[in-house]
Amino acid sequence: MTWSTRFRLFFGTLVVLILVAALTVSLSQRKGEATATSAEIDAVTYIVGTDYAGAVVEQFVARGDLVNPGDPIATIQSNDLARDLNDEIIVRSSEVFQVNADGTLTVTSAVAGVVLSIDVPKGGYASAGVGIATIAAVDTVFVSAEFRLPPADFARIVQGAPVVVTLPDGAVLAGTVGPVETTTEGGEALATVAVAIDPAEFADRGGFILPGTPVTATMDLRNDDVLATFTGFVRTFVSDVRVALAL
Repeated sequence: MTWSTRFRLFFGTLVVLILVAALTVSLSQRKGEATATSAEIDAVTYIVGTDYAGAVVEQFVARGDLVNPGDPIATIQSNDLARDLNDEIIVRSSEVFQVNADGTLTVTSAVAGVVLSIDVPKGGYASAGVGIATIAAVDTVFVSAEFRLPPADFARIVQGAPVVVTLPDGAVLAGTVGPVETTTEGGEALATVAVAIDPAEFADRGGFILPGTPVTATMDLRNDDVLATFTGFVRTFVSDVRVALAL
């Protein structure tokens, strides 16, 4: 066998080994991920209401608008409020409403968020204690993601594990696994995962995304195969060496 043939054989074998290693790593990574069957933006919602029944004579916001604490939502003209004021009953303004000089009442937002709905529009009648608008608080934003997994894979869900969330416009957000609820259906574990996301992530991409917006979520699972275990050992060892050298 000539040296030229030996070199070709060596480099050919090397290429095959590299391809096999790359495919093995890729397979290992795929085994360590799960993509949600469905996922959407979610948030804690707050109902904006009024203690005084009356007609909505002014509307300051629309669905999808961003609001801050104290921002006006609607102004209400109330006969009940007018009667209390005429009877010299003191009605003080608060963090959720403002009593105006003309005897009307302006309802305000108590949180920073996005207007999900206008439940009583301008010209409508707002009953006491009934919501006139619904607001989702920005600082409670999360992604609700549903995963269908074999029972063995459910045990591989780890609190705090990374989750990649892709918005409809292609923007990618970094999330982490939060509370998990599970049921069993057809021999599979149906896991609903609350994915925690930093609210600043939304501000960096031009604003808040409305709850109900569909997204894609890919969750990292604990990878127990030999390659993953060895890779984890190497990463830990390298990290420990770096820390020791820095001391």
